[in-house]
Amino acid sequence: MGWLTTALRRSLWLVLISAAGGAVWAWRRDTADASAPAPAEWPPLSTPPAPAATTSGDSAASSDSAASGDSAASENSAASVVNALVDAPEARSADRSTGGWADPLEDGSCPVSHPVKANDNSGIFHVPGGRFYDRTKPERCYSDADAAVADGYRRAKN
Repeated sequence: MGWLTTALRRSLWLVLISAAGGAVWAWRRDTADASAPAPAEWPPLSTPPAPAATTSGDSAASSDSAASGDSAASENSAASVVNALVDAPEARSADRSTGGWADPLEDGSCPVSHPVKANDNSGIFHVPGGRFYDRTKPERCYSDADAAVADGYRRAKN
């Protein structure tokens, strides 16, 4: 019975020392990392410059409004509204004859006459030979890239 008491006492000391070591380690970890790093901050995106007026009648009016600084802000907000409307899937042409697009084939490929694949969800089109062309499941097929751009899609970045 003496060996059982000794083993139990040693186990108790081992548990107490381990708990104290764990508490010291947790305290050191929490005090060493008191200041968490700040989240990354990205610089603001620059807006493209407004196009210059080309007619002589508008040049005086545009120079007056440019001097006030309101012209650039209103043109940028108007451009963002127009871009939002053009990028919306419902803003794309519904008529195949005016939009120059065709439905994809049953196997998910485009007809030979309309090789450009376009996706309504992303608003992106892919041309043959592009990085993700083979993986893209088109919702519309266009005869060329210009027709897809005219319908509100943008070219894939690859």
